[in-house]
Amino acid sequence: MTVSTLPEPILLEESPQAHQEVMRSAGIVSAAVLLSRLTGLVREVIMANLFGAGFAQDSFLLGFRIPNLTRDLFAEGALSSAFVPTFTTSLVKGTKLQAGELANLVTTAILVIVGSLCLIGMFFAPGLVGLLAPGFAAVPGKFELAVRLTRIMFPFLLFMALAAQATGMLNSSGSFGIPAVASIFFNIGSVGFGLLIGFLIGPHLGVAPIEGMAYGVLAGGALQFGWQRIKLHSMGFRFRLAWNWSHPGLRRIFGLMLSAIVGNLAVQVNVIVNTGFATSLLDPVRGHNGPVSWLGYALRFIQLPLGLFAVAFASAMLPSVSRSAAANNFNEFRRTLARSLAMVFLLTIPSSLALIVLGRPIIGAIFQSGHFQVYDTQQTATALTWYATGLVAYASARILSPAFYALSDALTPMVISIFSILLNIAFPLFFLRVMHMNFAALALTTALTVALECLCLAECLRRKLGGLEGRYLWSSFVRITAASLVMAVPLLIISRELFPGVSASREAYWLELGICIPFGVLLFVLAARALKVVEIQYLSDQMVKPLQTRLAAARAKLQS
Repeated sequence: MTVSTLPEPILLEESPQAHQEVMRSAGIVSAAVLLSRLTGLVREVIMANLFGAGFAQDSFLLGFRIPNLTRDLFAEGALSSAFVPTFTTSLVKGTKLQAGELANLVTTAILVIVGSLCLIGMFFAPGLVGLLAPGFAAVPGKFELAVRLTRIMFPFLLFMALAAQATGMLNSSGSFGIPAVASIFFNIGSVGFGLLIGFLIGPHLGVAPIEGMAYGVLAGGALQFGWQRIKLHSMGFRFRLAWNWSHPGLRRIFGLMLSAIVGNLAVQVNVIVNTGFATSLLDPVRGHNGPVSWLGYALRFIQLPLGLFAVAFASAMLPSVSRSAAANNFNEFRRTLARSLAMVFLLTIPSSLALIVLGRPIIGAIFQSGHFQVYDTQQTATALTWYATGLVAYASARILSPAFYALSDALTPMVISIFSILLNIAFPLFFLRVMHMNFAALALTTALTVALECLCLAECLRRKLGGLEGRYLWSSFVRITAASLVMAVPLLIISRELFPGVSASREAYWLELGICIPFGVLLFVLAARALKVVEIQYLSDQMVKPLQTRLAAARAKLQS
């Protein structure tokens, strides 16, 4: 593909304040999320080395996944979508005291409602495990272990809901860094307390190591919430129990959340449905032990670029487009949304191809040790390849969904989400039963489902706004894709020709990554500039200009 065959680069009319605000806030969140994901990766490496991809880890992942459903539903989904616009309106049109009152009402409601759900979930844990992982009953002791771990970790749901509300309050108040790094405290706390309880204290109390790691999850969740609560306290927000279920702000939040929960439920339900399918699959080498863990480890690598880019831009964009919608400035709304989507294209399209090409060395370099063997690397890399095909759609959906809530439309994403859930039940049945594919089909069905969901969201939003800056987005998408292919093809040749072995050591994997990643980044940047990808200049401006400003200030200070 030559430059002459590409669509002409399109430049949007400038809206510098809104654009710079989103870029700056997204940059802060991305940097913080990167640190968080790195500590999370360390946590995953420790778990992989201690428990591998078998009996205990499968049970732990299922037990953790059930309460962790609220991470997307609340922290990066429904609560933010419903709470942020309402809390921001209270801050802007009312007083800080009134906003604090609304926050206390929401906190009290969370304690009552989510706390009750935790107790119910713990009581019905056997039924939940049997429903979500029917294959566990075929392995002696696996079902019982999964039930125990689910009961231990279910209160994590409450900590995540409280942490999500704290995140919304801080973001609405212009603080993005503190909540973004909060999950670092979860990662450190869950590992630290898990090792302490599971390996030092637990043996004397009859607590198994994997159960100790489950208790560590609770400790980490408490630390994640407490870190944000300290900042809110310093900003003047004091918590007290408050009861007023007829408060208009609280009723508005509940109304938006009921639809938003369903609207944000698709991906998490799809993951749980896939887990249920995976538990019933037999692997020729590992039997029932392995598929759940392989899919779980692969999904973690997809969550890294999603957190760094999609969640960061969605968090930064929502306050901006909410203000534009409130002012009926839909031209600025469209421009802000289109620029956010284009920046997500810039960051996720090359990431997707890199994960497909370099999946095996990435998995092997990080996880291949102890109980995590060569075969586990191969299988996890296969799952990662299929998950990566849906990365761009997944990230774009994270940008598109909040735009509906800024327009006070929670119904459209809810209907699309229900459609997505139905598809994710039908697709696995087709690929597993009719096409006779293995566990990797579950990653493929997730990618297909998310792609269709993203297309539906985009079309509905285009009609609602009377356009989505389509020429600009198409031009950016094609050019970024072309630049990404220029990067991916040489990387594929290097990986196939120089590092062909399937049983490479971790040192060989690191060597391959050490050569391919810098070379790939350089190729992509050069190709993007040659193909006139305008977003690369936007990104460069945000990275270079602040450094230039600081250097100029430092020189002026020295001269004075």
